[in-house]
Amino acid sequence: MLVAAIYDIHGNLPALEAVLEDIRLADVGQVVVGGDVVLGPMQNEALERLLALDLPVQFIQGNCEVAVLAEISGNPVGYLPEQVREVVRWSAKDLRPKLGNLLVAWPKTLRLQSPAFGNVLFCHGTPRNENEYFTRLTPEASLLPIFDGLDVPVVICGHTHMQFDRMIGRTRVINAGSVGMPFGEPGAYWLLLGNTIELRHTPYDLAKAADRVRATSYPQAEDFAVNNILKPPSEEHMLELFTRITVK
Repeated sequence: MLVAAIYDIHGNLPALEAVLEDIRLADVGQVVVGGDVVLGPMQNEALERLLALDLPVQFIQGNCEVAVLAEISGNPVGYLPEQVREVVRWSAKDLRPKLGNLLVAWPKTLRLQSPAFGNVLFCHGTPRNENEYFTRLTPEASLLPIFDGLDVPVVICGHTHMQFDRMIGRTRVINAGSVGMPFGEPGAYWLLLGNTIELRHTPYDLAKAADRVRATSYPQAEDFAVNNILKPPSEEHMLELFTRITVK
């Protein structure tokens, strides 16, 4: 059975719709949503679209679900910059209560048995913390304490919005990329798990998607349309930024 791993949608419904069409064409049997569906312009619609799928879907929490749920509960996360706080506050108010109740029950990690690879672990940032950053350039020595001892051959993650496939000790670690807010070439990025593991890229109508975002009440709609859909930051630029905050 083919499994699609889709991460970091961030309320980008047009990107999600394009990926779901590719998932349908690939005859996928199960979907894993790896966190950060929320904190974006069409978060309710994206969640409802996923919940309406006619195949099994499993969810895990990302750092954005954690931040929005904390805001809803009256205990907002304290380390966020003001630009991010603005969208967290908006997302907490915008999120429909019945959907917020579902987010609470999502686990932080998920294990699935793959006929080709055995036990596969899905997490958002790292297996120990949904908000930890690492990239394809993070030194292996700083990551070994996190990944050694997991007793799984494969870990699939997201969070940094850039795909990679690397070994950390004896563990193959793959970043599925971001559906809705990629760093690098525009489009939607995801992962297909079957007899092999394929990193996928789905193009979609960027100009139309940007117009749909601009039509929402999202407080940073124009910025999202331009800098997350039409002209995302380069991977080189983001790798340089993430080097300062990755796992030490």
